[in-house]
Amino acid sequence: MSKTEIAKRYVLLIISLFFSGLGVAVTKHGELGVSPISSVANVLSCKFTAISLGNWLIIWNCILIVGQIIILRKSFKLIQLLQIPISFLFGYFTDFGSWLASFIPVESYAMQLVMVVLGVIILGFGISLSVIANVVMNSGEAFVKAISDTIHKNFGNVKICFDISCVVAAILLSFLFFGFKLVGTREGTVIAAVFTGVVVKFFTRFISKPIDALLTGNK
Repeated sequence: MSKTEIAKRYVLLIISLFFSGLGVAVTKHGELGVSPISSVANVLSCKFTAISLGNWLIIWNCILIVGQIIILRKSFKLIQLLQIPISFLFGYFTDFGSWLASFIPVESYAMQLVMVVLGVIILGFGISLSVIANVVMNSGEAFVKAISDTIHKNFGNVKICFDISCVVAAILLSFLFFGFKLVGTREGTVIAAVFTGVVVKFFTRFISKPIDALLTGNK
């Protein structure tokens, strides 16, 4: 792989982070919950409002990076530390997306659902771009891979368990902080969990070849 192609792939990764952050922000604006991996940070942002959702996501992602180091120990590769600036960019893009989404009026439950669906589509598009970029994994996926490699279990199965664990943790935090009231994790979280993967597969199917051609220079 040439240096030019590597540079193109990292540019694509940054673009993917923008769309992923925007997708989370748009989903959040619907106030029906966010994707499972972001649900813990979302609940914390609802309780401790002095810190934005984007900054809570940075903190959460850095915790997952530390988790990888603990799990992998000497097997942790230094290149994976690039997840740190990636986490910061994702957090900043999420806050920027929240600012953009704030101009959209959400005055009905139907509009809340529209925001969730739109957010899932944007998030899925962003994730598909990161898959095509194929450079550094985001901290959530890398954390799951670290576990699956260590315990020698299927990545997909571990991912499902991880997502469920994130949702359960978010619900418990919501009950703890808001007097057994469900805040920040609702039906939007379920919609995101079920359909984000479908959207990723859809976009990857149709855009992977043309984008790969741009990255490699092969027509």
